[in-house]
Amino acid sequence: MRLFSVPERIGGFGSLVAVAAAVWPALVDHTGAALPCPLRTVTGIPCPGCGLTTAAVALVRGEFGAAIHANPLIFGLAAFTVAAFPLVALRAAGVLGPPRPWSSERRRQMGWIAGLLAVASWLYQLHRLL
Repeated sequence: MRLFSVPERIGGFGSLVAVAAAVWPALVDHTGAALPCPLRTVTGIPCPGCGLTTAAVALVRGEFGAAIHANPLIFGLAAFTVAAFPLVALRAAGVLGPPRPWSSERRRQMGWIAGLLAVASWLYQLHRLL
């Protein structure tokens, strides 16, 4: 039995991203180290996730326009992150039961949605960066 649902796991990942986005600018300023996109570095073509670090840092700073310009997917990750906290708390308090496994049909639907979001993000990055 899974302890956390997929949305809760995505929200947990978003929490880690938020912490990293708060620390990242100071680390870069102090060390000068940056983390380039491997695909863009090798091929010159941006990946669907290009701009997520920039978007996360902008969102943590409250710069919503800069965040959406860098990568609009950050707002979906932020929504999962915000929603995950009460969900995990309600499960821990026993108000909600454990997550139910998704049916194969539901997994397939979510796979399509994730794939379409990745393609949309990639098209956005290609338009923005090329």
